[in-house]
Amino acid sequence: MLLKQKILDAIAGGRVSLVFRRWPRAVLAAGDLMPSPLGPLRVESAEIADPASLTLDDAREAGFADVGALIASLGAENAPIYRIRLRLADETDGEGLGPHALKALRRRLDRHDRADGAPWTRELLRAIAAAPGTPAAELAAGNGTPLPAFRRNTARLAELGLVEISGKGYGLSQRGEAFLASEAQA
Repeated sequence: MLLKQKILDAIAGGRVSLVFRRWPRAVLAAGDLMPSPLGPLRVESAEIADPASLTLDDAREAGFADVGALIASLGAENAPIYRIRLRLADETDGEGLGPHALKALRRRLDRHDRADGAPWTRELLRAIAAAPGTPAAELAAGNGTPLPAFRRNTARLAELGLVEISGKGYGLSQRGEAFLASEAQA
């Protein structure tokens, strides 16, 4: 789920705690961690909301002046409306992946693999896990990937919250470690 920067800023500032989306099926579930530019967001709840049950408090917690503005922002699609309560994750949340987030992450990685014509995402995660802190040039050479492509790919994985880039080296985030552990069990 993509969130506009102004919504992310409002979540960080404690002014927004609800997000509403129209989805044909649930994308997130309570307990999931969702990556964002601010750091992981914890999904505290995600449930279908009847449009008639939406209140002024719901609208204000989502950053809208009234219920009409909230409903207008959702468009006229026939998909159900989901009420998602979010907050910035903290050190007590860990970096685990709930089943919905794990499934969505696998789909995103599979799309990257298909778009590039070869499976590279899991291989790159395993290479980084095997040699944390190794410079990009060394990892790229060991992986048989040109350095610009390697850097682009690691940036894509970092955007998903799986890889941390520090100085010249790379490492898996806790989320990346949790993902690889789940792949080993699958």
